[in-house]
Amino acid sequence: MSIERIVMAFAGFMIVLSVALGAAGSPIFHHEYWLYFTAFIGLNLFQSAFTGFCPLALILKKLGKKPGLVF
Repeated sequence: MSIERIVMAFAGFMIVLSVALGAAGSPIFHHEYWLYFTAFIGLNLFQSAFTGFCPLALILKKLGKKPGLVF
């Protein structure tokens, strides 16, 4: 799997998990403050679309993962 796909999968999973932990009607509800983590992930995705800077992508690159093909 390429770096880009791993980043998208990880971000999607963390968003779903943090919403489930922060939404009052969820069976795994913990606290409303988890919604701040959801907002943080969303803002990080938004800024990385413009700047190209993604901390997870840097970590994955150092771990030896390869970026996807550029067309």
